[in-house]
Amino acid sequence: MLIREFEFMINEIKTAGSYRGVEYNHPGPAHLSLGQEASSVGQAFYLNVDDHIFGSHRSHGEILAKGMSAIRKLDDATLMEIMKTFMDGECLAIVEKHVKTSAVKDLARQFLVYGSLAEIFARKPGFNRGLGGSMHAFFTPFGIYPNNALVGGSADIAAGAALYKKVNKKNGIVIANIGDASMGCGPVLEALNFAAMGQFNTLWPKDRKGGLPIIFNFMNNFYGMGGQTVGETMGYDVLARMGAGVNAEAMHAERVDGYNPLAVADAIKRKMKLIAAGKGPILLDTLTYRYSGHSPSDASSYRGKDETDKWEAQDSITWFTKELKAAKGITDDGIEAIQTDLVGVVSTAMKLAIDDSVSPYIDPNFIEGIMFSNQTKLSLDDREPELLDAGEDNLRVKQISRRSRAGIVDGKPVPKNQVYQYRDAIFEAALHRFKEDPTMVAYGEENRDWGGAFACYRGLTEALPYHRLFNSPISEAAIVGTGVGYALEGGRAMVELMYCDFMGRAGDEIFNQMSKWQSMSAGVLQMPLVLRVSVGSKYGAQHSQDWSALVNHIPGLKVVFPVTPYDAKGMLNAALSGTDPVVFLESQRLYDIGELFEKEVPEGYYEVPLGPPAKRRDGSDITLITIGATLYHALTAADTLKDNYGMTADVWDCRSINPLDYEPLVESVKKTGRVLLSSDACERGSVMQTIAANLGQMAFDDLDAAPVVVGSRNWITPAYELENAFFPQPSWILDAIHTQIVPLPGHEVTTNQSPAEKIRRNRLGV
Repeated sequence: MLIREFEFMINEIKTAGSYRGVEYNHPGPAHLSLGQEASSVGQAFYLNVDDHIFGSHRSHGEILAKGMSAIRKLDDATLMEIMKTFMDGECLAIVEKHVKTSAVKDLARQFLVYGSLAEIFARKPGFNRGLGGSMHAFFTPFGIYPNNALVGGSADIAAGAALYKKVNKKNGIVIANIGDASMGCGPVLEALNFAAMGQFNTLWPKDRKGGLPIIFNFMNNFYGMGGQTVGETMGYDVLARMGAGVNAEAMHAERVDGYNPLAVADAIKRKMKLIAAGKGPILLDTLTYRYSGHSPSDASSYRGKDETDKWEAQDSITWFTKELKAAKGITDDGIEAIQTDLVGVVSTAMKLAIDDSVSPYIDPNFIEGIMFSNQTKLSLDDREPELLDAGEDNLRVKQISRRSRAGIVDGKPVPKNQVYQYRDAIFEAALHRFKEDPTMVAYGEENRDWGGAFACYRGLTEALPYHRLFNSPISEAAIVGTGVGYALEGGRAMVELMYCDFMGRAGDEIFNQMSKWQSMSAGVLQMPLVLRVSVGSKYGAQHSQDWSALVNHIPGLKVVFPVTPYDAKGMLNAALSGTDPVVFLESQRLYDIGELFEKEVPEGYYEVPLGPPAKRRDGSDITLITIGATLYHALTAADTLKDNYGMTADVWDCRSINPLDYEPLVESVKKTGRVLLSSDACERGSVMQTIAANLGQMAFDDLDAAPVVVGSRNWITPAYELENAFFPQPSWILDAIHTQIVPLPGHEVTTNQSPAEKIRRNRLGV
């Protein structure tokens, strides 16, 4: 009844502009679950605060049901402590001031309803300062974890949360509440498979055996927006049967009467016993129905009134009231008293939430301060890390100990089979954090026995048990999505996409999940997740692309691209000690190079901060700025400038894309008056274009020529044999300087880098 009144209020506001005589205009979204209340209540009945639920854009009912279940189970002292400490007690102070009650549980109920509504109305006292809103509201102290605006978006995140509980032996289960239409989403299917991986039973240690402790609960209301799932947009006729395609146990799938709260509670109780016995994951097909449309603006033209009338005739609240009355558990007077009480609770919450003097909006500048947490946490748990052979007897450790940590000895480069390599730097940084942080896990395609696709993890297989380093399915969305869930639950994850091109298969997880939960939670959540991504060449159009511009464009991601062993180790150390999501780009061209700039790569621990660029060469006539492996071509070009034309160049390696400290770059440009920027990314829309545009504004008065960008051609990446015509070469840089910045005496151009040629290419879109 609380859920019904709460959503009735929102529906009235959205459709009529008022609720019980109080007017308000709420322009934001409101996806309602009117009719589905019994499913939420039955699910929450046996759950404790250690049991975590993740939901969808239609999860108001799940929030309230899980919150009321927590309030019922927690003692008064614990409840008061939670309310007093959450957001410095701001939400509680408002409720205490305006609601006079001596009953802690009544106070907590008002706190729950007001905090949820203030969040929906984008108000500062909301559970996430109004930055999550209707589709993302949650309250972690009660075990209510993020709800997701993306259809099925909670599936792989919840699987990652369950992975965290399994790896770290934490109490409770995880439930992903997603809709029936989400079964058409690839990440959902990936999550089902990930949660049921055979290795959980065959390869993991005895004390960790068993499937993930998760229930994928499909709230089956028969519609995905206006599309009817059965008979129209889906191939299944009974959703529960989809479990048969996942594992031999068919995920213990069951169809449940979601209109009967007792049936749902019974199902949850039975499934929790299976999970306790290590027999997860579970699939529930919970049959229910939403009376309202997809949203209040939906006229439900895709279904007739006779359909909704028939469902409303079976209304769960009406039915359950009759059952209680027949069992003499309640009277008509009792029902009336409950309704009067709930109207008061919801009305009070609404009046407080719409009062600007009580519930103001957040200062928009606040958002800047919570985009990143910017903290250092060397370990996320005080347990001893679980290791196998991670010491001096480890074969990889022995091999590295025999290599030269200096890339240049006696003025000559050390041969690559004798030098400490970039891939060794990745290994050492990873191993160090595994020794320090017991929560840390690493996984991706071919991460374990193969040692990673490019041998960076070779030696970790012998150092770590299966539950800390394992192979994932070839499921990029699940790889990143589970990493997100693992991190927001409180663990540290390092996950890998074998090629940068594969980011497209994990787009939502990178762009909407990994990047946004810290800020949408107003800093309640942190995201200690490192996504390693290799940037390739020689493998053609779908394996050789630099997509750094895509992740740089997305707010909430830190993006780095170290190109020396010293920086690779130091920056991965920094990323793995932090609490922010980092996309860690690595060039496949550089895995076997030695250190050419620092004296040597230290054996011990050190960090290279994210943000400051590195000067690789000092000069006075032109500034060359690079990202990625193009640094080495820029240095070759700088040598030619000096030897043939008497010009010296400041050469900069950005190494950090976001954040990026522009100050030293601006000072360099002011000194030289000229700047050229280059990377292996396609020139159009590249990170270098952004940096060039910024420098053009920041140092405009000191520039003798406009900034010039030399990137890869705006083509598909061709075969290896043709790559010199695609990726920037030293000659391209020299030709661009001669043509667009300053004439080089006697220089003979070999490529067309003129403005006219750029006009021609852009006219053709290439």
